[in-house]
Amino acid sequence: MNPVRKKQLALLIFSAALVSVVYFAWVLLRPSAPGEGFVSGNGRIEATEIDVATKLAGRLEELLVREGDFVTAGQPLARMQLDTLRAQRDEALALQEQSEQTVSAMEAQVALRESDHAAAQALVVQRVAELDGAKRRLDRTRTLAQDGAASAQQLDDDRASMHSLEAAAAAARAQSTAAQAAITAARAQLVGSRSSVKAATATLARVQADIDDSALTAPRDGRIQFRVAQPGEVLGAGGRVLNLLDLSDVYMTFFVPETAAGRIALGSEVRIVLDAVPDTYIPATVSFIASQAQFTPKTVETASERTKLMFRVRALIAPELLRRDLEQVKTGVPGVAWIKLDPDAAWPKALSTSAAE
Repeated sequence: MNPVRKKQLALLIFSAALVSVVYFAWVLLRPSAPGEGFVSGNGRIEATEIDVATKLAGRLEELLVREGDFVTAGQPLARMQLDTLRAQRDEALALQEQSEQTVSAMEAQVALRESDHAAAQALVVQRVAELDGAKRRLDRTRTLAQDGAASAQQLDDDRASMHSLEAAAAAARAQSTAAQAAITAARAQLVGSRSSVKAATATLARVQADIDDSALTAPRDGRIQFRVAQPGEVLGAGGRVLNLLDLSDVYMTFFVPETAAGRIALGSEVRIVLDAVPDTYIPATVSFIASQAQFTPKTVETASERTKLMFRVRALIAPELLRRDLEQVKTGVPGVAWIKLDPDAAWPKALSTSAAE
């Protein structure tokens, strides 16, 4: 036989033997079915995903994190370009200052109108007093004229003086009324000016809120999974910038037969065995059981199992365990979740070594 052919055949035999050894090792190491009183389902490790997105349309100026970075709640992640918002803030600030100056001017105007009204009221008092004196003088002159002690001319002069003071008193009352109306108008303008200040203040607060929201921060602790956008890109309102995994909420979703679903309760003990680490299990608890049966996805069960109605179950991994081994948490890893249906059943040795130990 050709030496090259011999070498290729030997390599092929060696590869086949290696595959066989790996397969049988996997079969021996993987946890065997515990038997009666247990149920299992296939699934993958998942975590809650959060999209960090922009509130307003704009240009992405800077990204402060990379894929795979661990972040804490409130940590700055990215910044948007703020030139337009800063200009709007300056405009709102100028309008606020202008409105405050208008309020000061209107307060002075109200004080001036109140002073005019006080002067007009004092003039009314003066004219009324003068009119009262003129009336008394006219009465005396009339009595004297009847006795021949006063001339008709004197009587006519006193009567004209009284009529003149009556007109002056009426004019003073009209001026007082006009001054009161001016006060009312000035106060209305003052209210409008104060409303303008409130509107300008609200506009300034809104623009400042938009500026604050343009600094994208982590809503909770987690790990950056994807950088969806890059600096310099223009994004619309709600444009995704980063994808964040909440590593305090890690779980496996799997399916169990309808015959077993009724025996599973929230908080039931679950042991997850990952394909990558078949000799240990991860403790978890049932956090969700679907209220309606469904056909399982093709990617989860075998063809025969897909013909059955199944219930979706979610097993939540303890947050304290996740915090202890945060850097080891990986999503998308396939595995098997085992649930004990019979409280008296004992876990087999294959599921006795915990990843938490």
